[in-house]
Amino acid sequence: MQHRFHLNAVAALFVAGAAQQAAAATGEAPVVIVSGSRVEHSSMDFPAAIDVVDAERIRDSQMRVNASESLASVPGLVAQNRQNYAQDLQISSRGFGARSAFGVRGVKLIADGIPASMPDGQGQAATFNLDMAERLEVLRGPFSAVYGNHAGGVVQLFTRDGEGPPTLETSLSAGSDGARKVDVNAQGKAGNVGYVLDASRFDTDGYRDHSAARRDQAYAKLTLAPGAGGKLTITASALRQDNTQDPLGVTWATWRRDPRAGEIDTSDTAAIKRTFAERYNTRKSIDHQQIGAAWEQQLGGIAGGDSGKLRVTAYGGNRQVIQYQAFSRAFQAPASHSGGVVDFDRDFSGIDVSWVDVRALAGGKLTSTVGIEYGRSQDDRKGYENFTATELGVKGKLRRDETDTVASTDPYLQTEWAQGAWVLNAGLRHSRFKVDVSDRYLSNGNDSGGLRYSRTTPVAGLLYKVSPVLNVYASAARGFETPTLNELFYSGAGGGFNFGLQPARSTHLETGVKALLGADSRIDAAVFQVKTSGELVVDAASGGRTSYRNASETLRRGAEVSADTRFGYGFSARVALTALRAVYDQAFGNVQRGSRLPGVPKAYAYGELAWQSPSRALGAAVETVASARVYAEDSNTEQTAPGYAVVNLRLTARQEMGGWRFKQFVRLNNVADKAYVGSVIVGDTNKRYYEGAPGRNWQLGARAQYQF
Repeated sequence: MQHRFHLNAVAALFVAGAAQQAAAATGEAPVVIVSGSRVEHSSMDFPAAIDVVDAERIRDSQMRVNASESLASVPGLVAQNRQNYAQDLQISSRGFGARSAFGVRGVKLIADGIPASMPDGQGQAATFNLDMAERLEVLRGPFSAVYGNHAGGVVQLFTRDGEGPPTLETSLSAGSDGARKVDVNAQGKAGNVGYVLDASRFDTDGYRDHSAARRDQAYAKLTLAPGAGGKLTITASALRQDNTQDPLGVTWATWRRDPRAGEIDTSDTAAIKRTFAERYNTRKSIDHQQIGAAWEQQLGGIAGGDSGKLRVTAYGGNRQVIQYQAFSRAFQAPASHSGGVVDFDRDFSGIDVSWVDVRALAGGKLTSTVGIEYGRSQDDRKGYENFTATELGVKGKLRRDETDTVASTDPYLQTEWAQGAWVLNAGLRHSRFKVDVSDRYLSNGNDSGGLRYSRTTPVAGLLYKVSPVLNVYASAARGFETPTLNELFYSGAGGGFNFGLQPARSTHLETGVKALLGADSRIDAAVFQVKTSGELVVDAASGGRTSYRNASETLRRGAEVSADTRFGYGFSARVALTALRAVYDQAFGNVQRGSRLPGVPKAYAYGELAWQSPSRALGAAVETVASARVYAEDSNTEQTAPGYAVVNLRLTARQEMGGWRFKQFVRLNNVADKAYVGSVIVGDTNKRYYEGAPGRNWQLGARAQYQF
């Protein structure tokens, strides 16, 4: 059954409400964004669905360990904590990225203008430093295409600049299942030099069996203004996780029996049979560090204070990973193209140069950006058996030895013309993506070779200001998504490099409204459609190794609404609603037309009612997060992860005394102790799809800051 979404009724509702406010001063401070246009812009006046999560929401009422804590309030985005720090978060935007078995794919991650996604599209949200966050910008829909490959959505983190007198701050937090975190940071500005320094350690025993983790993070940022109109920003970050335990997924029967439990390995010869995770001691170690620099130079522009800008960004880093997976001995036949131990050392780097030109044209203002982005990564990759003659879960014989090189070159052009009530945006990006494999382990065949992909992705948007408090817009784009290295590594159940895998291509349409209702309320709504051909789907998945193939056409149709309001006596509320019908629009294999895309709920909702005292000394809120059921594989025949709704409570407090500032928070999550599946591993061959979410759990924390 085809569903159609009509904007007329929704727009009429907003027009009626906004007309009553048209003559009134809104008093609403504009929300400034840079996503989508690459220059500062009011989110109200940009023709795209975009939300901003501010520093208070990110930092003041949670442990700041996972970005999913903050992103739950964004419509169109599903950010799931797998309760598995070896595999990171599962983030999808309008269904893009839901297939990822680990890390983030299909959604572009950026931190302070520097990609947190590799050139092949694989990203790690764990590299985000949330302790120093100023805001998160989340862009969905057609304008994501201006960021090129793997941009089904864009999540950008912006950290604070060092400002004012020096401050020193420390925070301590703890929670259920042995969670604890300590953070120390300093910031300030001396002359033209601002600085931010941060270091933290997070430990947890883990909610699920065999899911303990330790995460050490460090971050530094320097901002310098050496001359008129110039600014240099240097950032450096490091992430280290040693022997982070991987609990793996479980079958439906195991999850029903005990949401914390791991899957029993029935082939275990021990008297008391162990889980796969215990028997193979599944785990991952990560050592990631990078540095980046961005130079911005303001240039002459038109009268009225607008100016052009030159921006040059360069970055480089290294990522080392060793992962012990849970393949059974059956997978270790001589023909296997890798073992159960993944070991790689990755060097990555990139540069982005752009020029912004601002000038008067036809009675309006024309802002044009031309640039080129280049990224490269090179892996020294090895694979080993995960057993010896006497022991499982240890490094055994070599099974893979190769060098994998990925490079992307993307010139782009964006332009915006604004005149009166009209704002017209357009962009064009040409992506050239190549993969080269040099295989040195030849006893199972030679996998050396290469792939070349290229695609031009246009985008256009039109916004009309119906009144000072009501804007309507429409946008369209073409996008594409190449396979990541991890999606190319295997073909079928045991074959080598998959040189036949092709990019998915998509066409995006969106229309929406943005309305201010008085001084204290804002509503954004959008309806959208995405048609994709050659969708990348799971072919076979087992024990941590997954192969992919191109499927048929898919169709995504949906609607998003977000509303924020303040209504006196210190009360405020936020609602974010998502409806999404994501289906296979053409049959393939045993998958029928109309089958739902796995990992994608058809409805997702967030609601919050908050209160804050006039002095801001005390605050409280009740949150609700709800999701429809989720299919775990393409045919939709296996048990779905049921829908759920959970309620969370939070309390905050703050005090000041001389140069001291103190903040505290307490959270009680899942108040009703609801048992639910937090995320699924899409397409697992052994039907171990399910990853349980915690029942009732608590967190508390305290911060102390001294300003010199």
